[in-house]
Order: sequence, then C-alpha cells, then structure tokens
Amino acid sequence: MTDHYFENNLVRMHYYRFGRGAKKMLCFHGYGMHGKQFKVLEPVLGDQYTFYGFDLFFHKETQLKYHSLDTVKKGISKQELCQLFLEFCDAQDIPHFSIAAYSMGSHYATTLVEEIPHRIQELFIAAPASFNPGKTINFLSLNPIGGALLEFLALRTGQGMPGLLWLLKRLSVIDQKAYDILLREIGTYELRFAFFACVRYKRFLTLNTEKLVENLNKHSIKSFFIFGKRDKNYPVKIGESIVPRIKEAQQIEIDENHDMINSEFGQILVELLHDH
Repeated sequence: MTDHYFENNLVRMHYYRFGRGAKKMLCFHGYGMHGKQFKVLEPVLGDQYTFYGFDLFFHKETQLKYHSLDTVKKGISKQELCQLFLEFCDAQDIPHFSIAAYSMGSHYATTLVEEIPHRIQELFIAAPASFNPGKTINFLSLNPIGGALLEFLALRTGQGMPGLLWLLKRLSVIDQKAYDILLREIGTYELRFAFFACVRYKRFLTLNTEKLVENLNKHSIKSFFIFGKRDKNYPVKIGESIVPRIKEAQQIEIDENHDMINSEFGQILVELLHDH
C-alpha cells in the first residue's frame, strides 16, 4: 500500500493505492473511517484490481482548499464531485472503473452513477445510506432550520451534541455501536466541525432514484447491494423499491450489524462476482 495526494481547485485529496490488478476500483469509506477501510479486499481481489481508497471530505488527510464555515454551508454539487473524480481518473489514466462504497460513501457512489455512468463497470455498495438516510438526517442536512440547529449544537455551544446523538439513537437513526463511535467523535471543536461539515457539505448528493435505476440499466452496470441482517440503520427493506428494478443487480443479506467491512467481506465479494 502506498499513499498519495491529488489536487484540483477544490481539494487536496489524500488516497491510498493497493492491489496490482488491471481493473481499477474507487473506494469510498464510511463516516469516521478513512481510505484504508477497503484494504480487506486486497488479499482476495488484489490480483484482479488496483484499488484507490480515498480519505473523503473532512476525514483524515483530505483538506478543502478553502476550509471555512461558509464553504461548508455552500456545499458541493453533484457536478463538482464528479468533476473531481473525472480529473483524478484522467490524471491516473483510468478510462473505466468499478466502485466499492460503504454507508456514507454510498452518497459518492450513487452520485457518480447518476452523472458519469459511462465510466463505471461494477458497483458494490454495503449499507447503502443514500437509499434512505432517514428523516432526522434529511432534516439536519436539507432543511435550513435543521442546518441552523445543527450548527448551533455543534459549533456555537457543543454542549447539545451528546443530546442530539441520544435522540438519533432513540429514533433508531443510529444504533448503539454507531452512537458509541460518534460520541467519541465530538470531543473537540475540530471533531464537531467535521461532524457538522459531513452532514451539511454533501447535502446536494441526494439520491435521484429514477436516474440511478435508468443509468444502471442503460449502461448494463453489474450492481451488488449488501445489507447486514442486524443493521438497524440501513436494513434490507430500504432497497425493496429500488433493487428489483435494476436488471443486473444482486442483493444479499449477511450476518453482520452495520460494521460489516471486515476480513470476511472480501470473500463475500469474491463469491458475488463468481455467482453473477
């Protein structure tokens, strides 16, 4: 594994490269994680794929060129996000690629499918949060009042964040494990800013279901959607109105909770590819 940076006028993006295969795969991690999350794929698929695991916005080493509250509140458009990854792929001489995404990273994945499906060969999404982020997350990210409330709790006082997380847990927006992780992630202003930024900055990356389904079908993109049987955040039912409409899609439930990117996950992908 090697680590690198890619820059454009928007961001200095940190990423890891691992694997040695001819096929390319872009990897988008979950909240609080980093670009190494999908390294578990290398032992079983590294001879077929070269992986690019990105530190997504407000995680680890990736930094916006203009890191300010105003920039965060402005947000990033789907077109801007796709332009970033088109520039990256052109710089790396990657004409086509597959995608692996988990939870928060699914917003990045489905956006690329909506905007540049002609560049995508395969799509693997575990715990597809973009299918149904939940009413509370939508309120905090999309509603101006919700955004102002989150800003007050996270940045103006900081004292209300534990209460907000408790409420999210009570409403089953997050489970106990996610609650414990997030509680550790709000101990300082910098961490609370990152939490606020992750919610608000990507608010325009909202799924357009019709466009996603149309593009997956039109471009015959092999798609794999993986749910955890014990994942209370994003259960399999959130895909019931979407996945059956996709011609080359496969949906499975595995015996995991939300935290499912582990040593067994790579073997699951191998079996999916073999069976499809």
